[in-house]
Amino acid sequence: MVVIKNILGRILAFWGAIVFTITLLIAVIPIWLTNYIKEPVGTEIFRRISKVWMEFFLITIGCRIIVKGKKYFGKGQNYIVVSNHNSYMDVPVTTPQIPGPNKTIAKAELAKIPLFGLIYSRGSVLVDRKNERSRKESFGKMKDVLEQGLHMCIYPEGTRNKTNEPLKSFHDGAFKLALDTGKPIIPALLFNTKRVLPGSSKPFYLWPATIHMDFLPPVVIQPGDTVATLKEKIFNIMYDYYKVHAANYS
Repeated sequence: MVVIKNILGRILAFWGAIVFTITLLIAVIPIWLTNYIKEPVGTEIFRRISKVWMEFFLITIGCRIIVKGKKYFGKGQNYIVVSNHNSYMDVPVTTPQIPGPNKTIAKAELAKIPLFGLIYSRGSVLVDRKNERSRKESFGKMKDVLEQGLHMCIYPEGTRNKTNEPLKSFHDGAFKLALDTGKPIIPALLFNTKRVLPGSSKPFYLWPATIHMDFLPPVVIQPGDTVATLKEKIFNIMYDYYKVHAANYS
């Protein structure tokens, strides 16, 4: 049975790659044109195109997505969204489902992929994590994103969580950004994206599942908050929520 599932998972991965490539070729031109539309409207149009694209893609690979907590995004407000990170599926799911225009901190090297890189860089603040100057510049760019009225999505674990724990330890960046800008933080939890695309544990493998994305109430910056206390607070909120809900979403 395991052998059959592994074979089917690789067939589905091949099918998913074909669908993704074909739909990418359709989406790339209208997404590229959004670069010439003033912000934040350009990014919002990009997000809506991406949402239609990704929801169609999920249907064709046998997945569905259920999103909760969009009510926590106040009208006329923008936020720093911090999400857990388990799979390559996370970014394509997260960006379209955050209500309102948003950008994600993302690896600069992936922007070099032909055609895909155009779409990837359109919705991202790119950073070369090995380059100190790039990291500093990306922090300023994230501030600019927030000043333009967009949400900024950050994965505070830094890289994908390959452990068996709900979360890896967090980096400081998202919380320093919150303290510097005064923007509230909305925690977001993704469930089952690792089941869809396990990554290095099962290379070139895809399996249908229901993906859940839950937004939690915003955490407002309080007097006396520091990077360390804010990081600990958000980590505990996300960790506890994941532990309580993971079994219900499996």
